[in-house]
Amino acid sequence: MSIRKVAVIGAGTMGSGIAGQVANAGIEVWLLDLPTEDNANALAERGLERLRDPNQPGLVSKDAEAFIHLGNTRDDFDQLADCDWVAEAVVERLDIKKDLYQRLDTVCRNDAIITSNTSTIPIRLLVEDMPLAFRQRFAITHFFNPVRFMRLLELVRGEDTDPSVIELLADFCEQQLGKGVVPCLDTPGFLGNRVGVFAIQCALQAAFEQGLTPLEADAIFGRPMGIPKTGVFGLYDLIGIDLMSDVVQSLVNILPDSDLFHAEAAKIPLMTQMIDNGQTGNKQGQGFYRDVESGREVLNLETAEYEAAPRLNLPLAEKAERDGVRHLLDDNGVYGQFAWRVLSRTLSYAVSLIPEVGEDPVGIDDAMKLGYNWVKGPFELIDEIGVDTFIARLEADQLPIPSFVAEAAGSSFYRVADNELQARHVGGTWQPIQRPDGVIRFTEKRQALQPRNSCAVASWFELEDIALVEFHSKANALDADSMAILGDALSQVEADGLQGLIVHNDAQHFSCGVNLQAVRDFFRRDDMDGLDKFLQDFQQTVHRMQTAPFPVVAAPVGLSIGGGFEVVLHAKQVICHANSVMGLVESLVGVVPGGGGCKETLYRWIELLQCGDDISAACWKAFMNLGYGKTATSPIIAKQQAMLRAHDRFVINRDRILGEAIKAIADPEGQVSFERPALVMPGRPLFEEMVKWLEQSRDKGVFMPHDVNVGSEMARIVTGGDIEPGTVWSEQDFYDAERRSFLSLVATTATRDRINSMLDAGSPVRN
Repeated sequence: MSIRKVAVIGAGTMGSGIAGQVANAGIEVWLLDLPTEDNANALAERGLERLRDPNQPGLVSKDAEAFIHLGNTRDDFDQLADCDWVAEAVVERLDIKKDLYQRLDTVCRNDAIITSNTSTIPIRLLVEDMPLAFRQRFAITHFFNPVRFMRLLELVRGEDTDPSVIELLADFCEQQLGKGVVPCLDTPGFLGNRVGVFAIQCALQAAFEQGLTPLEADAIFGRPMGIPKTGVFGLYDLIGIDLMSDVVQSLVNILPDSDLFHAEAAKIPLMTQMIDNGQTGNKQGQGFYRDVESGREVLNLETAEYEAAPRLNLPLAEKAERDGVRHLLDDNGVYGQFAWRVLSRTLSYAVSLIPEVGEDPVGIDDAMKLGYNWVKGPFELIDEIGVDTFIARLEADQLPIPSFVAEAAGSSFYRVADNELQARHVGGTWQPIQRPDGVIRFTEKRQALQPRNSCAVASWFELEDIALVEFHSKANALDADSMAILGDALSQVEADGLQGLIVHNDAQHFSCGVNLQAVRDFFRRDDMDGLDKFLQDFQQTVHRMQTAPFPVVAAPVGLSIGGGFEVVLHAKQVICHANSVMGLVESLVGVVPGGGGCKETLYRWIELLQCGDDISAACWKAFMNLGYGKTATSPIIAKQQAMLRAHDRFVINRDRILGEAIKAIADPEGQVSFERPALVMPGRPLFEEMVKWLEQSRDKGVFMPHDVNVGSEMARIVTGGDIEPGTVWSEQDFYDAERRSFLSLVATTATRDRINSMLDAGSPVRN
């Protein structure tokens, strides 16, 4: 059996998200909800509108909408008769779900799979009144929100679920929906929410107990711990304080009285008051944080009044983010105490769930990495801290030692043996981590590799006779050392006769661009010659990728913007993720792309538009892309915006990108070189037309004064600037023009103000 038609019942946030991801996979899906009086399909239509949200689009492209059919459970229930999979995502009420299952049993085929998205109702209760044949094809598929972007799917089988149903769902959701499938037992809260909500509650309670401000708590319970920067208070605002409180209460209701979660679940009077006042987070415009005309404000937890929220400078947090969580625990001050209070309880709680939820740590670690975007799972964090160190700290505080931790004393939860990563199982046995065929996580693979060359910001490895370059600085920002590692790998591929080169990493983002701090250091030292040399080295390195006599593949995930995208632009083939976001955003900080980005944008528009001798239309397209700092939120949109070429492709499961990149290296025919011929430039007339358009837009209040300066430099590069029409430019002329414009802008006070504001305040000033 294969899954070719799907129905989702319940068009709320989760149901519409599931339907959207099925459509992203190119599979027909019906999205049904209750009928309403005036417009029977109004609720389903509202679900589709959620998927169209430009700030968090649930669809990879407009074309994906064609796979979604809207309906209601009164008029369109017969559509379920030939569905292969029906996913229920209705309100968390057992009686409503049971009534729905009775209806489904009379309409659906006998082999149709039925699943629920619940995370609070045990599967045995859901189907206790249903016949055996129904129970055998029933499971829980617990997706995480937002469905398109969150990688975790918890797959739960019941006592009677046919193993073939679980196998089919696992394969389909992993390969076609792009999920990291974690099998779960039918235990309360499964894995992700049980540990994740516990950690959030620990941080919340500790902040109130120890008198930390939301700014301080979020600065520690965030990137320094390898947790998203929203922290705890920011996450409450993002999810909704009222909704998050309901999630906590649901776990309180389903967990046994002996569970340690109850100690972290006490209601906080201030938060009850906030819910009553409508201060429920981002959806209401105010929660623990709010944005006002003067900037961001934060709630004072003692006075319940809002006050200015300055950007904190916490050296401890910066050091931990850079060098590891151990540095938090070495601190004897309030921040170190807060970190230990959260980590000691959260990590101990996670370990205490073994063997209740499984025999090894892999499932819990995967759940937290895929469902909560942790960089490392709880057991990986204990290994980083050191098992014996962790035990000693627990003993010193007279805290209980979970048996699975005690069992690992003197050792670890993961190890490399026989050139493979293994995980500890209950009883002290070790077994290799099993992944589906084609799934390769470089974070796991590299633990069995030694880098051929490495520095603080980048490394390259030899993997299956292929050079693999990994950026690993903060936000994977690029500097001279990053490019030196890339250049060395390019040299050694040819020298050693390796098959080719892949640029890839397993981080949240491929690269957020050139290191702006390095740029600031240059202009603060008044070293413009040094900055020019850096730009020239960057250009020459990416040009070597473009012209290398061997396959070169960029395999980016997450954000590839600015200089990071310029690296991607010069690969002979790009294999990216369906959720990859890419673009050249340098205009926002007052500079132009200086690593071949302007050049490539123009050439690619010429190719896409098939311009012939008159490239004016492509010049305008490139000018608009660069000036507005446009980004593409999916590879499909990137191709429409000339950011990717026709043979570049994407993979819906990011864990399969590296495997596909390795295959691409072995298939040289998939590599398309791109020599850049000389161009006949439109020159002065078009350049002056673009500058006039910028000035008129400024006069209308669309642009700020310095936007005109930056945009004029973009125009100068893509038209040739103040040159005679018909002047011929080579590829090197474009490289030289980019550097000239970059340096001229960095010499201005306005650009320096933008860079300083970005580095010091987190966003560029408008000037």
